[in-house]
Amino acid sequence: MSRSLIEIAKLSVDLISRPIEPSWIIEGRPEATCCILSQSADGLATTMVWHCTAGKFSWHYDFDETVLILDGSIVLESDGLPPTRYGAGDVIFFKDGAHARWHVEGHVKKLAFCRKTSPVWFGLALRVLLKLRKIVLPAAGRRPASLMAG
Repeated sequence: MSRSLIEIAKLSVDLISRPIEPSWIIEGRPEATCCILSQSADGLATTMVWHCTAGKFSWHYDFDETVLILDGSIVLESDGLPPTRYGAGDVIFFKDGAHARWHVEGHVKKLAFCRKTSPVWFGLALRVLLKLRKIVLPAAGRRPASLMAG
């Protein structure tokens, strides 16, 4: 399957049901929906729009997730983090292994970038390999950085 090197998406997309794990729901009947906007070739990184109606629930992260709240608000709490309200324009980063309690007030819509983490040694080995590749292989075919800014 051929994939374009540049993919374009809009935030106004059709969302499909993505139920919250029932055992995580604390209060209410929150209904979650989402749409995947992009996914890396290796499947380890995904960008999505996610929406949820009012309710309280726990969330357990088995990946890194950076969130930009687009609309609505939440009160977020976790061990060592007092209940804090976040709304449109706020950015939150959840590390792999984090646990948080979400209280969605009315509704929330977020843009999320999720990345499955790799062992530290793997990341270090990959960075060394990529650095060696830049040193050993010619830069033929790569455009100068000044031309890439447009």
